[in-house]
Amino acid sequence: MRALLPILGLWLVTLGATPSARAQNPVMPVELEGTEITEHLGAKLPLDLHFTDENSNDVTLRDYFHAGRPVILTLNYYECPMLCSMVLDGLIKGLSALAWSPGVEFDIVTVSINHREGPALASAKKKTHLEALGKPTAEKGWHFLTGSAENIKTLADTVGFGYRWDPTQMQYAHGAGIMLISPEGVVSRYLYGISYPEDTLRLALTETSQGKLGSVVDKFILYCFHYVPSSRRYEFYIWGAMRLGGVLTMIAVGTMLAVFWRLERRGGAHLPDNVAPPTDAVTRA
Repeated sequence: MRALLPILGLWLVTLGATPSARAQNPVMPVELEGTEITEHLGAKLPLDLHFTDENSNDVTLRDYFHAGRPVILTLNYYECPMLCSMVLDGLIKGLSALAWSPGVEFDIVTVSINHREGPALASAKKKTHLEALGKPTAEKGWHFLTGSAENIKTLADTVGFGYRWDPTQMQYAHGAGIMLISPEGVVSRYLYGISYPEDTLRLALTETSQGKLGSVVDKFILYCFHYVPSSRRYEFYIWGAMRLGGVLTMIAVGTMLAVFWRLERRGGAHLPDNVAPPTDAVTRA
């Protein structure tokens, strides 16, 4: 069975994490039952849930939410032999190319799904990943938490993250993905797999920040593109493009009408209706 774990892990990455893939592959191995990620877009996180941070401090999720700053939420466990490291390494690769940094434009909260793990493991994992990321501000922006089985389950159920303990292998089976949470604590976007390209992260953070992050170009792109879980990227969205085209057409027409109106007013100003031409005065004299 241990030899099958890499295969099962990759199965989760490529199939089990996306709704469309589950629909196309309805038969799931027994070992993976209960490990799906079910999207709960719009769900509000229980921000008063208590956890323990990497420094053994008692914290709540609310401590990591700040005005205008979205949060990337990952559910992993620190002694995971394969898939968790692949997810976090993929996240680090995408973040390394991103101009923004944890602790400045956004925050990251990583919560262990294994209630047996404690702050020591969380601290070691944070040190390893911060060194790999290489962004100084990430020290205050990427948080590694542990907690009780009840609170972990409450958070996981809220975001639709399935996981199951395998007592035979002494490991957790779970999906591969991360969640984007708005500054108000609302689930905004799911990104799946073990690869998170810089452009996908940038657009997802821009979307989740409700326009507070991102350039004008990023915001323009979001009108015409939307995230497709099956392809794990933002793809062209025809209806969004049509709506944007309609808005731009109205702006163009309005601008033209305003220009014509101003030109008409300027032309009439040369000879007001209530002022007689000078030649009339000379004739009457």
